[in-house]
Amino acid sequence: MTTDASLQRITLLRARADRKIAGLAFAGSARHLRDGCRYVMRGGGKRIRPTLVLLSCEAVGGGAAAALDAAVAVEMMHNFTLVHDDIMDNADARRGRPTVHKKWNPSTALLVGDVLLGEAYRILGRTRSGRLPALFQIFTRGLLHVCEGQALDLEFETRTDVSVREYFRMIEKKTGSLIAAATELGGVIGGGTTRQRAALRQFGLALGRAFQVQDDLLDVVADPRNFGKTTGGDILEGKKTYLLLTAATRVTGRDRALIARLLAGGGFRAGWKTAGGRVTEAGRIMVDAATGAYRRHGVLDDARRVVRRATAEALGSLRRLPASPAREALRRLAEDLVTRAS
Repeated sequence: MTTDASLQRITLLRARADRKIAGLAFAGSARHLRDGCRYVMRGGGKRIRPTLVLLSCEAVGGGAAAALDAAVAVEMMHNFTLVHDDIMDNADARRGRPTVHKKWNPSTALLVGDVLLGEAYRILGRTRSGRLPALFQIFTRGLLHVCEGQALDLEFETRTDVSVREYFRMIEKKTGSLIAAATELGGVIGGGTTRQRAALRQFGLALGRAFQVQDDLLDVVADPRNFGKTTGGDILEGKKTYLLLTAATRVTGRDRALIARLLAGGGFRAGWKTAGGRVTEAGRIMVDAATGAYRRHGVLDDARRVVRRATAEALGSLRRLPASPAREALRRLAEDLVTRAS
């Protein structure tokens, strides 16, 4: 399959998942929950995970139609995690729109997230497969790992001694586990062998690692006009990213005090943002100072190397699958995700 054909296939499957998602009614929910669920699921997004489910199914010889319900279920679970993450982070916006707890209230947002998760399980159960118990096991494992990863991320906020190794453990659960669940679900539905399913899972885990470190990197190097987020938002929020934790192991001189201040978190964030969430002059100065320290100590280049290594690992796992247009499309999707500028 040519590059253009791969892109066309990705676009086609993404649109197919989008149409299915747009038709979700949430008819059994109370009105404010139904409205909230529709608001979330129709709020856009790259639809990465459902596309991975569909392509993974095809990559082991299955048909995408058989995996469509599972693809939608994975996207619903992903959005459940975003709704609850936004509550925990007290985020004002998601994808350029008010978050659910800001548009309604935190209690409604919690219930919207719960309904999304419940509906995800219901829709997954509609998958026509003789392997439903395996599908539910993979899906539930992904959910539990995401929750554990989020708990670790929260724990890191109050610690100054988080290691890079702990960071990778956290992102494998918080980011990689759901991507791996998507690829493995597709492999099961498509009738893949145990070896093929393992290859797809390893592909998903490595892709998740590359995706998250690239996201950390984009936080400070992306053009904010394309990125859709505040430049340096992770710095302003005190996130323990790969950049910050790596810098902590190598900075010297005045940069050591700067990085220590960022690692300390909460108390130092006062004055970096206004009550309305806008970055203050002090916040911009801090972002510029941290980014400069990252550059001086080779942290940005190091992050790029991590992304390249994790991507190579992911593509190596793909080579354990039979050559096919779907495998080529998975390769293209992976490369696009980790070279993205937004």
